Amino acid sequence: MKAALPEALLRALQQRFGERCNTTMAMREQHGRDESPFDVAPPDAVVFAESADEVAFVVGLAHQQRVPVIPYGAGSSLEGHLLAVQGGISLDVSRMQRILQVHAEDLTVTVQAGVTRKQLNEELRHQGLFFPIDPGADATLGGMAATRASGTNAVRYGTMRENVLGLQVVTASGEAIRTGTRARKSSAGYDLTRLFVGSEGTLGVITELVLRIYPLPEAVSAAVCFFPSIDAAVQTAIQIIQVGVPIARCELLDAHAIRAVNAHDRLGLRELPMLLMEFHGSPAGVAEQAQLVQEIARDLGGEDFDWATTPEARSKLWAARHHAYLSGLQTKPGCRSVTTDVCVPISRLAEIIEASVAEVEATGLAYFIVGHVGDGNFHMAYLIDPLIPAERETAERLSHQMVALALRLEGTCSGEHGVGLHKQGFLIEEAGAGAVALMRNIKQALDPHNIMNPGKIFSI
Repeated sequence: MKAALPEALLRALQQRFGERCNTTMAMREQHGRDESPFDVAPPDAVVFAESADEVAFVVGLAHQQRVPVIPYGAGSSLEGHLLAVQGGISLDVSRMQRILQVHAEDLTVTVQAGVTRKQLNEELRHQGLFFPIDPGADATLGGMAATRASGTNAVRYGTMRENVLGLQVVTASGEAIRTGTRARKSSAGYDLTRLFVGSEGTLGVITELVLRIYPLPEAVSAAVCFFPSIDAAVQTAIQIIQVGVPIARCELLDAHAIRAVNAHDRLGLRELPMLLMEFHGSPAGVAEQAQLVQEIARDLGGEDFDWATTPEARSKLWAARHHAYLSGLQTKPGCRSVTTDVCVPISRLAEIIEASVAEVEATGLAYFIVGHVGDGNFHMAYLIDPLIPAERETAERLSHQMVALALRLEGTCSGEHGVGLHKQGFLIEEAGAGAVALMRNIKQALDPHNIMNPGKIFSI
């Protein structure tokens, strides 16, 4: 049973932060829940930090008192990353929203960790620039780095791993350090930036980021294409990548997902498997890419493209795609989602989707599929009634079967959601006991008292 915060620690936090140190049950519960299906007791206190110095103050006190600290951004994680499984302090950095430097000539930007991707792009678009990583939710950039997020543009622009050049991090002892520089490459020492990117808050609190940014493309066109089957849609995506089309986005929605977004966004789309694609480049380059993809799609039974060339039309389509998760939840009132994402080599994508669909169809459980199929990543959302334990058990069994197949196909247990609480056993299966033991050694070296987001990725 977890202990409450030491009184001396709580007094010190209240003295420093005043109303920004909150112990009300409503605030604690808000910070003790994410989009995962787990129910865990809330943290003991919530502290809203507004600078790296304030983060260092909180972590330094927690280090002295051996109290857990759970970094919190937008609360949109899916695998239980921000749940206070051992109590402690939820350290909310969402008020750290300053865009510190935009170096347009170098295509880099420095931001505080609470800046969201939409906020950043609103600032950048006036200079003809953008930040491409788009996980769907308007997540904080610190949270996106902590979970090594990717999203719809990853097939062309990569993930957070490729787009974070440097960080400021408050370590478990309360010391602020910097990793990386604004230079595009370095051979100096260990790559600490990559160590913290994807560490899920278990090694320190990210407070600043140096990011790559890109010029807005001269021409952008989005198209939807409907297919007679999921297999035809996935085979089309596979061939697009194999022939080398530099497509910017290539998203799959199955018929269940289409039905959900139609109801939520009143789109009137045909309820068939669909690829939602976007092409970036010069007008001539975009036209050439689209023509080649249309030919590939037709050969596999795809219909003629429906185009969205205006920003308004594209925004409407992509908003529906980003709403797919919440739209899907509304198809089964009161449900929770057990959501699993895997990523496999592109040539094996059709095999795992076909097998996973057959398995869930055999159970009768409600589900839907969306996927960043251009890079071999897809998401299966199993919709369960939280009052029916058998449905949760079925969903977890299906999830395990899907991950096990992904690993047999030389893929990964998570393409972008991360490990958190949910996939710790899968990580051992994927990486092996020796590699996970090495991860534990790194954790214990950097956080000897296990205060940084304890209980995530692996057990100590």
